[in-house]
Amino acid sequence: MPSFDTVLEPDMVKIKNGVDNSAKEIATRFDFKGTGARIELKDKEIQAFGDSEFQLEQIEAVLYAKLTKQDVVISFLDKAEKIEKLGGDKVKQVYKIKDGIESELAKKIVAAVKKSALKVQASIQGDTVRITGKNRDDLQVAIAMLKKDMADTPLSYNNFRD
Repeated sequence: MPSFDTVLEPDMVKIKNGVDNSAKEIATRFDFKGTGARIELKDKEIQAFGDSEFQLEQIEAVLYAKLTKQDVVISFLDKAEKIEKLGGDKVKQVYKIKDGIESELAKKIVAAVKKSALKVQASIQGDTVRITGKNRDDLQVAIAMLKKDMADTPLSYNNFRD
């Protein structure tokens, strides 16, 4: 039976390049000279450090611009609600990188597939959603439907099997 997996996987190489380019620009920009402004990538999160909340907003603008140039969808980043206060007047903002489909999103995908009345079934398998059907054409229609319905989520489709 043909099937494919719906996944949410960021391209970590592109994200690393975007963060590195952001760090270079922050190091050379005139308005950041002599400040504690910096940005770094650790595991699955990006940490931005600055002297004020305004400076963090400027760092965020640089980061988003550099990630967009690397073709990284900004919705992969989950910005922390609270800005952490460090010693003195230093502040820190954390951006978690989404990896894998969370259960809430997986349930939305399964519901969208069931609502579409296509001859396919969706099942949640860990942090992926496997969609199976009797023929390849139904699966291609399901991919097109998911791309339209979940346009705000950067889903990718892999592991296509006949």
